[in-house]
Amino acid sequence: MTRPPSFLNFQPATRTTRGSSKRTAQGVTDYLRADDKMAALLPAVKRMSALQQDCRAILPAVFDVCSVVQFDAGQLVFSIPNAALAARLKQQLPKLQEALLQRGWQVSAIRLKVQVRKAVERPRPVKQLKLPSQALSALANLKESLEDSPQNEALKAALDAMVKRHHGNR
Repeated sequence: MTRPPSFLNFQPATRTTRGSSKRTAQGVTDYLRADDKMAALLPAVKRMSALQQDCRAILPAVFDVCSVVQFDAGQLVFSIPNAALAARLKQQLPKLQEALLQRGWQVSAIRLKVQVRKAVERPRPVKQLKLPSQALSALANLKESLEDSPQNEALKAALDAMVKRHHGNR
Protein backbone atom coordinates (compact mmCIF):
# COMPACT_ATOMS: atom_id res chain seq x y z
CA MET A 1 0.00 0.00 0.00
CA THR A 2 1.50 3.31 -1.03
CA ARG A 3 0.68 6.54 0.64
CA PRO A 4 -0.41 9.54 -1.44
CA PRO A 5 2.17 12.23 -2.11
CA SER A 6 2.22 14.78 0.66
CA PHE A 7 2.59 17.71 -1.71
CA LEU A 8 -1.10 17.49 -2.56
CA ASN A 9 -1.90 18.88 0.87
CA PHE A 10 0.88 21.47 0.80
CA GLN A 11 -0.33 25.07 0.97
CA PRO A 12 2.36 27.73 1.11
CA ALA A 13 1.96 30.72 3.39
CA THR A 14 0.64 33.84 1.75
CA ARG A 15 2.78 36.96 1.55
CA THR A 16 1.02 39.66 3.50
CA THR A 17 3.69 41.08 5.77
CA ARG A 18 7.42 41.64 5.77
CA GLY A 19 8.10 38.58 7.91
CA SER A 20 6.11 36.36 5.61
CA SER A 21 9.14 35.26 3.56
CA LYS A 22 10.34 33.41 6.68
CA ARG A 23 6.92 31.75 6.94
CA THR A 24 7.10 30.77 3.27
CA ALA A 25 10.60 29.34 3.75
CA GLN A 26 9.32 27.47 6.79
CA GLY A 27 6.45 26.11 4.70
CA VAL A 28 8.90 24.86 2.07
CA THR A 29 11.05 23.31 4.77
CA ASP A 30 7.99 21.58 6.23
CA TYR A 31 7.12 20.29 2.76
CA LEU A 32 10.62 18.88 2.27
CA ARG A 33 10.54 17.18 5.65
CA ALA A 34 7.12 15.62 5.01
CA ASP A 35 8.29 13.33 2.23
CA ASP A 36 11.10 10.80 2.78
CA LYS A 37 12.70 11.35 -0.62
CA MET A 38 12.49 15.11 -0.32
CA ALA A 39 13.81 15.06 3.25
CA ALA A 40 17.04 13.54 1.93
CA LEU A 41 17.52 16.71 -0.16
CA LEU A 42 17.16 19.08 2.79
CA PRO A 43 20.78 18.92 4.03
CA ALA A 44 22.08 19.54 0.49
CA VAL A 45 19.70 22.47 0.06
CA LYS A 46 20.82 23.99 3.38
CA ARG A 47 24.47 23.50 2.47
CA MET A 48 24.05 25.14 -0.96
CA SER A 49 22.09 28.00 0.58
CA ALA A 50 24.79 28.61 3.20
CA LEU A 51 27.48 28.51 0.50
CA GLN A 52 25.50 30.98 -1.63
CA GLN A 53 25.16 33.32 1.38
CA ASP A 54 28.89 33.14 2.11
CA CYS A 55 29.72 33.89 -1.52
CA ARG A 56 27.30 36.82 -1.48
CA ALA A 57 28.94 38.14 1.71
CA ILE A 58 32.41 37.91 0.15
CA LEU A 59 31.52 39.41 -3.27
CA PRO A 60 28.11 41.08 -2.91
CA ALA A 61 28.12 42.93 -6.25
CA VAL A 62 28.71 39.75 -8.24
CA PHE A 63 26.52 37.28 -6.37
CA ASP A 64 23.32 39.26 -6.68
CA VAL A 65 23.03 37.75 -10.18
CA CYS A 66 25.18 34.59 -9.87
CA SER A 67 24.31 31.38 -8.12
CA VAL A 68 25.94 28.23 -6.83
CA VAL A 69 25.03 25.32 -9.10
CA GLN A 70 27.07 22.47 -7.67
CA PHE A 71 29.57 21.75 -4.93
CA ASP A 72 30.99 18.27 -5.02
CA ALA A 73 34.40 16.83 -4.11
CA GLY A 74 35.86 20.27 -3.52
CA GLN A 75 34.83 21.56 -6.93
CA LEU A 76 32.50 24.55 -6.88
CA VAL A 77 30.46 25.47 -9.97
CA PHE A 78 28.78 28.85 -10.41
CA SER A 79 26.10 29.89 -12.85
CA ILE A 80 26.95 33.27 -14.42
CA PRO A 81 24.42 35.17 -16.60
CA ASN A 82 26.94 36.52 -19.15
CA ALA A 83 30.55 36.26 -20.31
CA ALA A 84 31.48 39.79 -19.24
CA LEU A 85 30.56 39.06 -15.65
CA ALA A 86 32.36 35.72 -15.87
CA ALA A 87 35.56 37.52 -16.94
CA ARG A 88 35.21 39.95 -14.02
CA LEU A 89 34.59 37.13 -11.55
CA LYS A 90 37.50 35.09 -12.93
CA GLN A 91 39.86 37.82 -11.72
CA GLN A 92 38.43 37.56 -8.20
CA LEU A 93 38.42 33.76 -7.93
CA PRO A 94 41.64 33.52 -5.86
CA LYS A 95 40.22 36.00 -3.34
CA LEU A 96 36.91 34.14 -3.25
CA GLN A 97 38.54 30.74 -2.84
CA GLU A 98 40.78 31.99 -0.02
CA ALA A 99 37.83 33.59 1.80
CA LEU A 100 35.76 30.41 1.44
CA LEU A 101 38.63 28.33 2.83
CA GLN A 102 38.82 30.67 5.83
CA ARG A 103 35.09 30.15 6.38
CA GLY A 104 35.54 26.38 6.47
CA TRP A 105 34.55 25.41 2.91
CA GLN A 106 36.96 22.88 1.39
CA VAL A 107 37.07 24.42 -2.10
CA SER A 108 39.91 23.13 -4.26
CA ALA A 109 38.67 24.43 -7.63
CA ILE A 110 36.06 26.87 -8.92
CA ARG A 111 34.43 26.59 -12.35
CA LEU A 112 32.21 29.17 -14.03
CA LYS A 113 29.32 28.18 -16.24
CA VAL A 114 27.81 30.93 -18.40
CA GLN A 115 24.08 30.34 -18.57
CA VAL A 116 22.26 33.10 -20.37
CA ARG A 117 18.83 33.60 -18.91
CA LYS A 118 15.89 35.01 -20.70
CA ALA A 119 15.56 38.63 -19.69
CA VAL A 120 12.21 39.34 -18.14
CA GLU A 121 11.18 42.90 -18.79
CA ARG A 122 9.38 44.50 -15.94
CA PRO A 123 6.61 46.80 -17.04
CA ARG A 124 7.44 50.38 -16.30
CA PRO A 125 4.97 52.07 -14.02
CA VAL A 126 2.86 54.61 -15.83
CA LYS A 127 3.09 58.03 -14.30
CA GLN A 128 -0.26 59.64 -13.79
CA LEU A 129 0.12 63.36 -13.34
CA LYS A 130 -2.76 64.94 -11.46
CA LEU A 131 -3.16 68.57 -12.42
CA PRO A 132 -4.93 70.81 -9.93
CA SER A 133 -8.16 72.47 -11.05
CA GLN A 134 -6.38 75.85 -11.20
CA ALA A 135 -3.89 74.46 -13.74
CA LEU A 136 -6.68 72.92 -15.81
CA SER A 137 -8.63 76.18 -15.89
CA ALA A 138 -5.43 78.09 -16.82
CA LEU A 139 -4.83 75.68 -19.72
CA ALA A 140 -8.45 76.05 -20.86
CA ASN A 141 -8.17 79.87 -20.65
CA LEU A 142 -4.94 79.75 -22.66
CA LYS A 143 -6.62 77.68 -25.35
CA GLU A 144 -9.51 80.16 -25.55
CA SER A 145 -7.20 83.20 -25.60
CA LEU A 146 -5.22 81.94 -28.61
CA GLU A 147 -6.38 83.40 -31.90
CA ASP A 148 -7.75 81.09 -34.54
CA SER A 149 -4.93 80.70 -37.02
CA PRO A 150 -3.28 77.78 -38.83
CA GLN A 151 -0.16 78.19 -36.66
CA ASN A 152 -2.17 77.76 -33.43
CA GLU A 153 -4.40 74.84 -34.51
CA ALA A 154 -2.03 72.11 -33.29
CA LEU A 155 -1.37 73.92 -29.99
CA LYS A 156 -5.09 74.47 -29.37
CA ALA A 157 -5.84 70.80 -30.15
CA ALA A 158 -3.09 69.65 -27.76
CA LEU A 159 -4.34 71.93 -24.98
CA ASP A 160 -7.90 70.74 -25.52
CA ALA A 161 -6.82 67.08 -25.41
CA MET A 162 -4.79 67.67 -22.23
CA VAL A 163 -7.68 69.38 -20.46
CA LYS A 164 -10.12 66.64 -21.48
CA ARG A 165 -7.74 63.87 -20.41
CA HIS A 166 -7.12 65.37 -16.99
CA HIS A 167 -10.80 66.08 -16.41
CA GLY A 168 -11.35 62.31 -16.90
CA ASN A 169 -8.77 61.49 -14.15
CA ARG A 170 -10.75 63.20 -11.43
